[in-house]
Amino acid sequence: MHDGAVTPEKSVPSTSPAPPLSPKERRGALIGAVVGCVCVLVAAFMLLVPMRGALDDERAFRDAVACSRGSGAHEDADDCLRTVTVRVDRTEKREGKKTPSFWVYVTEPDGTSTRTRLRGSADEVPGVGAGKTVQVTYWRDQIRYVEFGSERRYTTADPRGDYKMYCTVGLGLGLYSLLHLWLWLWGTRFSHLSRRAFPWQAGVPTAGGIALTVIGAFAPWPTDSPGEALRLVGVCAPVVVAVCAVAALIVARRQRGDDTIRLTPSVPDKERCFLGVVVGDVPYEGRGGWLVAGPGTLATTPDPTGASFRRAVPGSLRPVRVRPRYRLDPDLPDYDGKAVVLECEDDGVPVFVVTRKKTMPWVLGALEAAGSDRDEAPRP
Repeated sequence: MHDGAVTPEKSVPSTSPAPPLSPKERRGALIGAVVGCVCVLVAAFMLLVPMRGALDDERAFRDAVACSRGSGAHEDADDCLRTVTVRVDRTEKREGKKTPSFWVYVTEPDGTSTRTRLRGSADEVPGVGAGKTVQVTYWRDQIRYVEFGSERRYTTADPRGDYKMYCTVGLGLGLYSLLHLWLWLWGTRFSHLSRRAFPWQAGVPTAGGIALTVIGAFAPWPTDSPGEALRLVGVCAPVVVAVCAVAALIVARRQRGDDTIRLTPSVPDKERCFLGVVVGDVPYEGRGGWLVAGPGTLATTPDPTGASFRRAVPGSLRPVRVRPRYRLDPDLPDYDGKAVVLECEDDGVPVFVVTRKKTMPWVLGALEAAGSDRDEAPRP
């Protein structure tokens, strides 16, 4: 073995800070900052413009009073409630929507025909069947609710609660933007503190940010005002922070010091083909995306079946240690965050074998079997 060969002692990184960001990482951090800023702007717009307008409409509707008798049919139509007795002509199920609703077609005493939409199905509301007489109440030229007997059914044009969708988008995007801004700050200012591609300083806040985003998006629906929704988020936020703090302590302790991953080699009983690559300045480098492991066999291939275009990995390849991906690894796949890296050396040349953690034991087993065959081979 050459003097520059990889050994477990040389492979374990020192405690000195990792190199600065690569151009690719800087682009990723910049994209995160842009996404965060866009989310902030959209959230602010939603909360300040359409949500405010929806709240004004709801307040005006709640404060509206019945139109005065003897006034013109459309006088003060934008400000008062105009109730008309109408005849139901027919009902019609609205097709193509997950939430069931149906149209109610009515005719007013002056012969004017119109329609409105109610939630549910017509069978659930027999009081609005064909030929029935009901009362409809207009506000700002739209039917807002229907009354029959002692029951009142609000239509889909009911402005109460319309603000909730805007509040959901605003709170959700606002909290989601904090996640992207933190990842930008971590990537540009603090990422040198960890060599890992997926450090806990990014992973734990990401989980917490997603949890807060979900809470913020959900908060408007069980509450009756934006203020109550904010209070609900405020109550849940300390809980999320506490859980993330405990998780950070646990994960930070696990990631401290030597990051070697101990796996038990497993020799496959037959050849198996799975995701993986071999990277290094060697003739058998294979970035085709698949590995074939079997008893004493390890090969790379671009064929998902593993049947053709193989490049056999020689017995001279010696495994050193298994570790997580580092952020400055030479463009290695991450397999949805489940990739691990086997550091190897072949006559002093560093070689990386990358696959998922669950399939890495097969790689170790195949290399172990190949090494045993090499050692047992008769020497000249």
